[in-house]
Amino acid sequence: MKLSLYRTRYCHLCEQAEALLHEARLQVEYIDITEDDALLERYSLRIPVIRRVDNGAELDWPFDRRAIIALTGSAPDNA
Repeated sequence: MKLSLYRTRYCHLCEQAEALLHEARLQVEYIDITEDDALLERYSLRIPVIRRVDNGAELDWPFDRRAIIALTGSAPDNA
């Protein structure tokens, strides 16, 4: 399953989210919302946000491994 992480550079919460996703060894596309006005408007107060590419389900910060498992429907590696 492919996920997108909406974030900005130099965001410490986004760095924490990235670390969680990296540890879980999930396939993630990192999207900087400052590159797109529509994304900036939609996510600026919510980042970091994980989004499932297949069905559009989203998970706002704060989240942990359990929330990621609930979003993805399966246990990531090292869960």
